[in-house]
Amino acid sequence: MDNPLRSGGPTRDHLDWPFFAENHRKLAGELDHFVAGGGLGHIDHHDADGACKGLVRKLGAGGFLRHCVPAEFGGMAAEIDSRSLCLIRETLAYADGLADFAFAMQGLGTGAISLSGSPEIKQAILPKIAKGELISAFALTEPEAGSDVAAMSTSAERQGDEFVLNGEKVFISNGGIADVYTVFARTGEAPGTRGISAFVVYADTPGFHIAERIETIAPHPLARIRFDNCRVPAANLLGQPGEGFKIAMRTLDIFRPSVAAAALGFARRALDEAVAHAKSRKMFGATLADLPTAQSTLGEMATAIDAASLLTVRTAWRRDVQKLPITREAAMAKMTATENAQWVIDQALQMFGGRGVRVGEITETLYREIRALRIYEGATEVQKLIIGRELMKSAK
Repeated sequence: MDNPLRSGGPTRDHLDWPFFAENHRKLAGELDHFVAGGGLGHIDHHDADGACKGLVRKLGAGGFLRHCVPAEFGGMAAEIDSRSLCLIRETLAYADGLADFAFAMQGLGTGAISLSGSPEIKQAILPKIAKGELISAFALTEPEAGSDVAAMSTSAERQGDEFVLNGEKVFISNGGIADVYTVFARTGEAPGTRGISAFVVYADTPGFHIAERIETIAPHPLARIRFDNCRVPAANLLGQPGEGFKIAMRTLDIFRPSVAAAALGFARRALDEAVAHAKSRKMFGATLADLPTAQSTLGEMATAIDAASLLTVRTAWRRDVQKLPITREAAMAKMTATENAQWVIDQALQMFGGRGVRVGEITETLYREIRALRIYEGATEVQKLIIGRELMKSAK
């Protein structure tokens, strides 16, 4: 089965919740029409690079990448709307993991540019991102600095009108296919996270190298990248020197709820497939769906999805409507949605029995897709620390 996650769409019952407005319901309808009408095309999972490049172009032509940038630079709304991001990612994840990946990285890769780039940088990059004419990447993680950003060692030394970058980044999504990278490097204004700055680096900059392509259990474009005396114009600095960590965290706060939404898309697909299988699978003179154990499991799966969905859309609504910080809420949503989705998908696979682990089956594909979401943009253990830390702040 070349493309097992392409048909149908997730349930839309939650669009009746008060967190959503009419424009979100309209967007959901457009998404469903786009996916059901074959807008994603054939997705070759054996060629992740080519598939992602094609998906970016199709999502750009469909107008959906406009939700990744502000209206001033070709976007859909004055500010990036988290609820729209969540709806799009949930729908695309339900349809195909690579489609979700391609969309998400256009936003995450340029989120820092939207927040802190100069007008010139924004104008040069964001309209092309919205049209799918450029592919972006977010380069934060290092071999010895994943969750512990303060351990970052990639350096950026100011030399006249340039910064000279040296060091490595690893597990960089879209590494090897991106045209533009948001790169975080140590400029040394202060110890720890206060001495990190953010830069725009184009893939054709001398001294920028793809050191290694990385293969993972779910095929996505990933790479280790290296900077060898890579000279970047000072004008490519995002914000002020030393503001990189703050910019990175603001970017992740915007997009972390959408990670939860992607997990929901995977989980909803698993539940729908499990229900359909249970209704058709003959067992003991009846169907699997007639067995109390199966009904109990399906009930738990549905409840786990709704619980995660409520946390997710509450977080996005709090940011979009209340204009309040969402660091704690985003961590709660991301942790709960990804952990619950892992459990839901595992239960679906168990219900399929031996067929569930066969390569190319929907449950097997979902099982591989969900695993990384519990790690990237902050592992579950880090989300717990964030929640605890924010709780202690509020207690003071």
